[in-house]
Amino acid sequence: MMSFAARLAGIVCALACALPAFANDLEDAAKHLKAGQHKQALERVNKALAAKPRDPQARFLKGLILTEQGNSKEAIDIFTKLTQDYPELPEPYNNLAVIYASQGQYDRARAALEQSIRTHPSYATAYENLGDVYAKLASQAYDKALQIDSSNTAAKNKLSLTRELVGRPSPTMMAAAPKEAAKPEAPKAVAEKPAAQAADASEEVLKAVNGWAEAWSKKDADAYLAYYAKDFKTPGTEARAEWEKSRRARITAPKSIAVGVESAKVTLSGAERATVTFRQNYRSDVLKSNTRKTLVMVRANGRWQIVEEKSG
Repeated sequence: MMSFAARLAGIVCALACALPAFANDLEDAAKHLKAGQHKQALERVNKALAAKPRDPQARFLKGLILTEQGNSKEAIDIFTKLTQDYPELPEPYNNLAVIYASQGQYDRARAALEQSIRTHPSYATAYENLGDVYAKLASQAYDKALQIDSSNTAAKNKLSLTRELVGRPSPTMMAAAPKEAAKPEAPKAVAEKPAAQAADASEEVLKAVNGWAEAWSKKDADAYLAYYAKDFKTPGTEARAEWEKSRRARITAPKSIAVGVESAKVTLSGAERATVTFRQNYRSDVLKSNTRKTLVMVRANGRWQIVEEKSG
């Protein structure tokens, strides 16, 4: 979310009272979603819905598939109708919040999460996501304060902290609605390969991204910073030297760090520029986060380097 928007995967259904064909369609749809086969997943879930149009699990799964496809408008419609038909379920509210947050609609995300918590006071995911939303709103407020008074050191430090702690994580999207469905693992995607040449370039870009994550995981600050181009766009108005000092401190401070790159997708803009979007799974002895990350990279002197970095 806000950190935002989602670990989407499959749903393993255990429908004791469901028709066998319906259950099979749902299970197949869930497997296709986990494998990143969204078209097949949608076909199977639509087949299940033809048999049971109001079934909450099937509708919820369709919402997940549409979200993964980037069809936020229709996904919002599905989750909204689920909250109306099944107001006792907290997950549809949570997933609405994830989508709203990914669109920068943090007030609507906050309202949805608060409703999710009212529905289910022990729903930890909603509490975590709500914290991310509040932190995102705080980050915006600190940024505004700095726009008004750039010498405000306290606001600058707070902005840096909120960006590091919660500016990067994304809110968690539940992949299970009713209790019968189990929470899945995140699917792994690969770079787009429209042609052989593009495939080679995409693989080189992904190799660089994985190297960047590996250097971070090894707490090798020099190797990590070497992946950033000289003209890298630092956050806000921060000087490059100050940014590097801050990054070194945050890399060396934890006792251990593990950074995973999931569901990576490479979009090439010519032979020398690429945009990579992925889920960044960060774990240390003091912090855990999962965020949507975008890296804009350029090829210079035979290697791919980062010129811009975005979260959420």
